[in-house]
Amino acid sequence: MIICIDVGNTNLKYAIYDGAERRISFRVSTDLKRTSDEYGAQLTEMLRANRIDAADITGGIFSSVVPSLDYTIEHMLRVYLHIVPKQIAPGLKTGLKMRADNAREVGADRIVNNVSALEKYGCGKPMIVVDFGTATTFNILSEQGEFIGGVIAPGIKGSLDSLVSGTAKLPRVEIEAPKSVIATNTVTNMQAGIVFGFAGLVEFIVRKIKKELQRSDVRVIATGGFSETIAKETGCIDVIDKMLTLDGLKYLYDLNASEETV
Repeated sequence: MIICIDVGNTNLKYAIYDGAERRISFRVSTDLKRTSDEYGAQLTEMLRANRIDAADITGGIFSSVVPSLDYTIEHMLRVYLHIVPKQIAPGLKTGLKMRADNAREVGADRIVNNVSALEKYGCGKPMIVVDFGTATTFNILSEQGEFIGGVIAPGIKGSLDSLVSGTAKLPRVEIEAPKSVIATNTVTNMQAGIVFGFAGLVEFIVRKIKKELQRSDVRVIATGGFSETIAKETGCIDVIDKMLTLDGLKYLYDLNASEETV
């Protein structure tokens, strides 16, 4: 079995794969103060609850956009699972052709999402991979499967947090679409602004990308925690795949493991 971990600014997402089968997936809050032992205790308990023997996990891989946690996660996997994990970093084979000005600036999660989208949905036509995470990222892939650029916008939850913390009387609300954009109370006013506002942002950016590409057949793949919420309010998202990143990590683990055996 293989463990895959996506270390994000808000959450750590885990998945355990047994061959091609994803046995379990779960997430915990990202906490910079948490030690490798604390993360290890969490992981051990989750494995036990799902009747998975830690000794059966023989390999692992992780991507991270939080450099200060890289050593913590690597050390945790070495101590609690007795494995030396691979990390998405320069030197790891991805097969992704990059046309960015500086490929090293592209986040590990974006690289994994792009590779996963190409592996799961193929190329032959351009794709936009939208990740609704701590930031909202748009990654554009050419019909040849090259990463040709992207867009980074504020994240949904961060925007709501900023709205609440920057005002004296606005409450924290659930991020869900109200019945009408013409909202009649404070809570639905805020929900309308966040959900419909981001839906408009996504539609406008996707439309601009298609115009610059001069293509109407661009496939739009969405992932991340709020992908379903926003997709329901737009007509431009073709596929929702919340496991895109973790499945991409599994693919990259297998790709690099096969390279090592050649």
